[in-house]
Amino acid sequence: MRKLAVALLALGGSAALAACTASAVPDTPSPRAQRDLAEALAGRTQGPAQRCIPNYRANNMRVIDDSTILFQDGRTLYLQKPRGECFGIGNGSRTLVTRPFGTTDLCDGDINHTIDLVSHIEGGSCVFGPFVPYTKAKS
Repeated sequence: MRKLAVALLALGGSAALAACTASAVPDTPSPRAQRDLAEALAGRTQGPAQRCIPNYRANNMRVIDDSTILFQDGRTLYLQKPRGECFGIGNGSRTLVTRPFGTTDLCDGDINHTIDLVSHIEGGSCVFGPFVPYTKAKS
């Protein structure tokens, strides 16, 4: 009986490990999200990725889909592609709440929470990646 239990434990551990190491298929943005992002970035020049942006830019946030967020500061848009996705923010059922700790910046690696807009219950989290600036030339 003990050998059976050990074998089942080993089998379960192997299955869990295999699930963790399996490569996830990246989500392809919807045609609408692709179009909205292309329109937002049209006429802008991409700059090098930045680790952090000042938090005040969170007030100028535009959600393209669960995997794409834009933060605006004047002529510059910062493209944010969270690791994984922020489930529900793209369809408007949830909102993103950023809570920087020990800094006033939004940074790569920050864990952000989503709040259900009907129940007001926290419903998940997502982790920010680097911020990629796209700047519009002066007119």
